[in-house]
Amino acid sequence: MALNGETKTESTNGEAKTESKNGEQVSRHQEVGHKSLLQSDALYQYILETSVYPREPEPMKELREVTAKHPWNIMTTSADEGQFLNMLLKLVNAKNTMEIGVFTGYSLLATALALPDDGKILAMDINRENYEMGLPIIEKAGVAHKIEFKEGPAMPILDEMIADEKYHGTFDFIFVDADKDNYINYHKRLIDLVKVGGLIGYDNTLWNGSVVSPPDAPMRKYVRYYRDFVLEFNKALSADARIEICMLPVGDGITLCRRIK
Repeated sequence: MALNGETKTESTNGEAKTESKNGEQVSRHQEVGHKSLLQSDALYQYILETSVYPREPEPMKELREVTAKHPWNIMTTSADEGQFLNMLLKLVNAKNTMEIGVFTGYSLLATALALPDDGKILAMDINRENYEMGLPIIEKAGVAHKIEFKEGPAMPILDEMIADEKYHGTFDFIFVDADKDNYINYHKRLIDLVKVGGLIGYDNTLWNGSVVSPPDAPMRKYVRYYRDFVLEFNKALSADARIEICMLPVGDGITLCRRIK
């Protein structure tokens, strides 16, 4: 069952379809870990095959393929979003960065490859085992020295940094792909840690497209649980005068926040 109440059917060639209420057939991409909000399987595949895969660094390809075997592979950053982050970090000349929510490290590797050799990433996740799944690939890529990994909840670490003013305004870029019910709490702290003119990227802000679904629409339990938190967070960002925002339908939705105050 689709998030918006559409029913899923099978076409004659085996491609998964969703049938809308008016009977229109729309294809859905079935790739493992797929998060694209594009309705067309063919269009998303075109993006991957034309732009993403031909330019994907070999270490990222290897890590993506390893992560695909993980039972929770849906948690990984999509390949097109990884490419976007890598390009964005180069455009803003980021050097000092932070990542909250690492999983196996696909977005972390995209970041590390984009930073200069003396660049730094403070990476936090509650599960070191998942991080260590991708660590050999990160080490082989020659960028592990840029990463400081801390296992455990990010909030206590952020509170310590807030208490020490030497960390205020020191981060060029921060990427958050963690517990959605804490996004607002993260933002309250990160806005002081990112520099004026720096960026914070919040992942999954379109949350499987459920942000426009009726409250009583059929949804997976985890989608329904976090949906209201995502909606509340998006509303809070739109009213925050300290930032400029841009919400993009890349992956499962990413909102970029540029600190201006």
